[in-house]
Amino acid sequence: MSKTFSYRPKFVDIRVKKAGKAGAAKAEPEPSERKCDHTGCSSPGLHRAPKSRERANEFWQFCAQHAADYNKRWNYFDGMSEAEKADFQKREEVGHRPTWTFRGGRGDRLAAAGRGKVGAGASDPFGMFGGDPTGAPVKARRRLTKLQALALEAMELEENATKAQIRAKYAELVKRWHPDSNGGDRGAEQNLQKAIKAYQTLKAGGLV
Repeated sequence: MSKTFSYRPKFVDIRVKKAGKAGAAKAEPEPSERKCDHTGCSSPGLHRAPKSRERANEFWQFCAQHAADYNKRWNYFDGMSEAEKADFQKREEVGHRPTWTFRGGRGDRLAAAGRGKVGAGASDPFGMFGGDPTGAPVKARRRLTKLQALALEAMELEENATKAQIRAKYAELVKRWHPDSNGGDRGAEQNLQKAIKAYQTLKAGGLV
């Protein structure tokens, strides 16, 4: 085969000049070759320990004994005020990553796009969909004990009944179940006692 058609791969003749002693960076010694950074210790420095809170990427190299001694004395929060500690713990909950609120600002595009799209009769107490946050508030569900819930049920009332509604219902039940209104019926008397006991339970819980 003639030399005209011989295959010659590219880039095989590139030569890389090795850096001289003056230009070569000083290499870090291997951990097995580096001595312990504790003064006067000649043992191998196989264990890393942080130098300070502000220099998170710099470490001392200690032997096992001096690394253990250093760790016993190490306090990451040393020099921090109580406010700084509380702020650090709060940011630690999210891994020190930035967080954003889900609510858009009044002037951003998201708020402008959603403004006026809340259906008729729908409530938007926090203004998340462009509604008026000063509008009619949503009634929060009352937290009741089991006895209070049973008392309201005995008085035929809803869980969110107001004080005025409870008093009015109590007066109605007393009038309905009083023996004078039922000719001394024992069943009516038992119902009256249930209503009185339920009312006292609600009154003791501050619902009346």
